[in-house]
Amino acid sequence: MRITRTSATVALALAVLTACGPTAGTGADAKPSAPTPEASATPTGEGTREPGDAQESPATTEATAVLPDMVGKGLQSAQDQAQAAGFYYLTSHDALGRGRNQILDRDWKVCAQTPKPGKRATDTKIDFSTVKLEETCPAGGDQGEPEKAGSTMPNFVGKSVKVARQALDGSTSITVNDASGQDRWVLVESNWAVCSTDPAAGAKLDGQPVTIEAVKFGESC
Repeated sequence: MRITRTSATVALALAVLTACGPTAGTGADAKPSAPTPEASATPTGEGTREPGDAQESPATTEATAVLPDMVGKGLQSAQDQAQAAGFYYLTSHDALGRGRNQILDRDWKVCAQTPKPGKRATDTKIDFSTVKLEETCPAGGDQGEPEKAGSTMPNFVGKSVKVARQALDGSTSITVNDASGQDRWVLVESNWAVCSTDPAAGAKLDGQPVTIEAVKFGESC
């Protein structure tokens, strides 16, 4: 009976040792497995550059073209010609300094252009100075518009009421009167010329209200 018990005990001990024995690759003497190489992602549309291949530099050549002389042309024709030459950044303004918008391009003609004709980058801004077809271009091709009013009242006489309003600070209280005595409403301010202002040109501006006396262009003050 003693021998039988001992054999049973030894068999049980061997079974336990077998179950608890180290598994392959996890013991202290196990060698670390080699890392799996990651697949290198190649951006869509790009090939893989081999070592020693020359790397291409980004293109630095600026597109240029010859800007034609559009002075004297109708505004619509000038714009079409500029686009045909490769220039698409086009704008225009009222050469008489009245601040009118060129709503119907065929009703306006070009008095001057900036920049002048010649070889230019095609992304250059082209600005046309214009007047209506029945009007005469001002001397020099552009009368210009007054700068923004600062602390001193600009001289707006002869300019449009619209230009005067745009030049004054946006917080300024402005009253516009018909200087002809007909008590007309001043509706389209680009069609009205300034006769006088109160405060007068050169006076200090410090938030006080401004009164403008005006008549329609072509009328006498």
